[in-house]
Parts: sequence; structure tokens; C-alpha cells
Amino acid sequence: MKIPLVEKVGKQNDEIAALNRVDLRAAGVRCLNLMGSPGCGKTLLLEKTLEALRGELSIGVITGDLTTTRDAERIARHTKAVVQINTGGGCHLEAHQVRQGIGKLDLPSLDLLVIENVGNLICPVGFDLGQDVKVGMFSVPEGEDKPAKHPQLLLQAGLLLLSKVDLMPHVPFRLDVFLADLAAIRGDLPVLALSATTGQGLGAWLAWLRAFAAGPAI
Repeated sequence: MKIPLVEKVGKQNDEIAALNRVDLRAAGVRCLNLMGSPGCGKTLLLEKTLEALRGELSIGVITGDLTTTRDAERIARHTKAVVQINTGGGCHLEAHQVRQGIGKLDLPSLDLLVIENVGNLICPVGFDLGQDVKVGMFSVPEGEDKPAKHPQLLLQAGLLLLSKVDLMPHVPFRLDVFLADLAAIRGDLPVLALSATTGQGLGAWLAWLRAFAAGPAI
């Protein structure tokens, strides 16, 4: 009797992600996959980033959400190079969706492509989209236990952002616990603390982006 073999789940996704990576690199475009929970501040951070780097870097954005075009409408105030992907009930973006989004952008005109993934700290982590680096984002109101609860994001990310730090005096958040858990899981992971609302820490984030956009593939 012939036993059916189920190949690696996500093999097709990985193959399409590899095609995305080839096209991005051929166009000289660096790409990051930004992942965080709903409401952690991804879209506001991108708005502030696009505003600050206007005229310096040409940045495209592919933004994923279950429904609506509200995130893309916000981003469109700052760049025309934006594509909204609605997943319906899907909890993450997949490589074929990103490939469709890439096809709607003028890649040679871009220096950097940011994929704003669907708000979720679990599903998006395991899917390669063709990015050069994954960037994780936790926010202060979510609590200090996020590193301990979501180690896979830390293990795969090239950078971690801690957002909404301006709220730290107003909500229960033990920074020492956050940092200790992070160190136990991934002590070498760079962390940037910032607030898109007040501007605190944005300079370090912009400097990281400039270096990333100019640097070799990670």
C-alpha cells in the first residue's frame, strides 16, 4: 500500500516568498515585515515615519487587515505607494497576497517596502513573505509579559519595538520584568523604546531604518 506523504505545510508559501525576495532585491528594495497586536500603534508609527523621511527615502507600504481600507487611507496621506490587502477571516498575510501587492507598486522607484501585517502576535510569525527582516512590536498597555508569552516572535525578529512608552507612568508595566524575560529568551535582540505620539525614541527608529535601507540583506 502506498502511504501518502504530506509535505511541509507552507512549502508553496515559501516558494512564492522566495520569488518576492528575488524581485525585491533585483529592484534594490529593502523590505521589513512589521508584526504586532491590534492597537499597538503600527499604523501611527508608519505615518510618523513617512512624514519624517519624506524626500529622504522612498517608502512603499503594503498593509494587511481583515476588513476596511482605513489603514491604507491613513497611509495614503503620506505616500501614493500604498496597497491595502484585506484577508477576510485570515489572521495573517501570506506570500501570494504580498506578491499581488508588489505587482501594484513601482518597485524600482522605492528604497524601502514596509509590510504592515495583520494585527496578531501569533499567526504572522511563521510565514515568510519575502522580507529581509521581521520587526516585532509590543506596546506598554499590553503588559510586561509579552516577551514571555510570545517567544517565537522574539526568536525570529531582527528588531523589537516597545511602543507607547509615554503611557508607562499611567498603566501597570514593570520594565524590569519585561527586560528580564526578553534577555532570557533572546538577549541579543535589539530593542527600541518609542512613542509615536510624543516623538520619544523616534530618532533611533529613523536611524535604524536609514541604516537598514542602505545596508546588505539580513
